[in-house]
Formats: sequence, structure tokens, C-alpha cells
Amino acid sequence: MPFELSLKYSTPLTPIPDLDEVLMEFLRLVGYLPEGEDGRGGEGPVEQSLAFRLVRDCLLKDPSRAWYAEELVAVLKTSKPTVYRHINKLKSLDLLEEVGGSADGKGRKGYRLRYGNLARAWDFTEANAQNALRRYRETVNHLQTLIEKAQSEIVQKGAATKAAGREKGTAR
Repeated sequence: MPFELSLKYSTPLTPIPDLDEVLMEFLRLVGYLPEGEDGRGGEGPVEQSLAFRLVRDCLLKDPSRAWYAEELVAVLKTSKPTVYRHINKLKSLDLLEEVGGSADGKGRKGYRLRYGNLARAWDFTEANAQNALRRYRETVNHLQTLIEKAQSEIVQKGAATKAAGREKGTAR
């Protein structure tokens, strides 16, 4: 699964004392929750959206617990494909880890916050972001080298054309 994180310049949300408000804005900033002019996520207030409730009411309420898709379907009162769509979004941010198997022997996969801790999970996300930015830097440096090479070739061709023109002019 590709790593995908939205980066937006923002002041820290530290002055805000309300957990839900900070969580909601943070999840918007990183691209998990949709942007909305009126604070709505489509079908109603963001606080009541499935995406927000999955994080707040399940993953953050008991961060070290492994949640199975069937449990999330029941708690969130939605379909399995919808649950997996949101799990995959959180996995693309590298905030979730898969916890294999269960005591019932069905071999189901459970999902929880990486390391059972949001701050530690974010360390992983941040490291991936730094690696992605480092790769962008390598590409930008390569592009700049190619641009300079192309410009140099244009200058050399121009000089060669002028020289050929002078030779033609003196050869007459």
C-alpha cells in the first residue's frame, strides 16, 4: 500500500483544549477527513461521520486493542467495504498496524494504532514523510542537472552554428 500524507502548513493546535476539535482538525490536515467549508463531511457533522468515529470511538479509546473488521462493522453500524476503505486510508498514513490471528483460530487480521500509541505511530508516519521528501529532493536535483545540461547543449549548438556561419562567410 502506498504511503500517502497531505502536508499543509498549519500552526500547532496546542492552544485548543477540546480533544474532538483538535482531533478533527488534525485528521483534516493529514488528509484523512475531507475538507469542508461548514465542518461537514458529506452526510452530516464530521463528529458523527464514520471516519471520525472509527478513530475516536474505537482506535483512540483503546489504542492497544486489535479491532477486527466484523467488530468495527457492528460498532460503527456500517458495511465491511466501508470499514476497509477507512482502514486502508489510515494504513496509507502508516498509523495502523495489522495484528495477525486470533484465539478462535480463524486467522483474522486485526487493526490497531501502530505500537498502541498515537505519538509513536506518528513517529513512523513522520519518518516515511521525511523519506518521501528526501526522494523528491533527489528528483529535483536530478531535474536541475538535466536542465543545466540541456541549457549547456543549447549554448554549445548556438556557438557551433555561429562558428559554422563565420566559416561560411570567410570561405567565400
